[in-house]
Amino acid sequence: MYPLFRALLFRLNPETAHALTLQAIRLAGALPPLRAALCAWFRPPPRPVQAFGLTFSNPVGLAAGYDKDGLGWRGLACLGFGHIEIGTVTPRPQAGNPKPRLFRLVAEQAVINRMGFPGRGAAFVARQLTAARRPSVIVGVNLGKNKDTPLENAAADYVSLVQVFAPLADYLAVNVSSPNTVGLRGLQARQALTALLGEVARERQTQAARLGRHVPVLVKLAPDLSDAELDEALAAIVESGMDGVIATNTTVSRQGLHSPLAGESGGLSGAPLRALSTAMVRKIHQRTQGRLPIVGVGGIANAADADEKLDAGATLVQLYTGLIYAGPGVVKAIVRGLRQTTSNP
Repeated sequence: MYPLFRALLFRLNPETAHALTLQAIRLAGALPPLRAALCAWFRPPPRPVQAFGLTFSNPVGLAAGYDKDGLGWRGLACLGFGHIEIGTVTPRPQAGNPKPRLFRLVAEQAVINRMGFPGRGAAFVARQLTAARRPSVIVGVNLGKNKDTPLENAAADYVSLVQVFAPLADYLAVNVSSPNTVGLRGLQARQALTALLGEVARERQTQAARLGRHVPVLVKLAPDLSDAELDEALAAIVESGMDGVIATNTTVSRQGLHSPLAGESGGLSGAPLRALSTAMVRKIHQRTQGRLPIVGVGGIANAADADEKLDAGATLVQLYTGLIYAGPGVVKAIVRGLRQTTSNP
């Protein structure tokens, strides 16, 4: 039935359609009978994965960006995800970039967004994570700076978010790679990233002592880094003791696109990103000799796409655009279709 439902949704403005579906899944997650039915229908077979000290029921997660404010994650958990990443969350509420800022490239199974971290801020999201008992799913929170915070003060934003979410999340992700906040990608440079992650690491240590548990922190990188830039970023990540890498965010590349919407500014996700992000996963795996866990993201819509990322060196995978085009049964289909073993290069 999803193709029919999708045809109706795609008649709506993309941001309106997303808001409607998120509210629907939020309602389903809040009502026990609906929640039970969703979980029974979409639950995939268990395929546990160990990564950065956590046990995931399966390797398929929901990427940041879908549930920015933590509104629908309880319902989303019933779609079979092994983990859900909320956010990107900023310390203070902000409106994001002017609309329109979300575009479907249907023929290419892609999306361009220039959202700019719109959201209700850290205090609101924290309330969503404490409002009710958590279902059995790993929950991460993706952290970003406010648009009006100067780059030289960015560390203060990230540290404040670690303080808020270390007690509430299973892991945290430092987002320095969105193309939609001016200057943010500059934080991937060696000196800036070393300084930022040093502050994050110190606050993480403080929180670990207070909580009595280690809080894993991952760093989300762009797919558009040169080899030299990637080496510099990885050196900063390893030296600061971060627990893993999310590869990758959206791309500013438009190579191979033919849609008239290709000229829209913003980050491209979906099928055209698949090969670029897989190449980045492979580079990171090779450069770190497999010692740094990688979450592979970009262009995953089926089991073959997920296997490609796992074979390249990923431990876990995430999707977002694939959920839009393939529908709520995509996680179960992917987990069922994964090969029983992967062969990391």
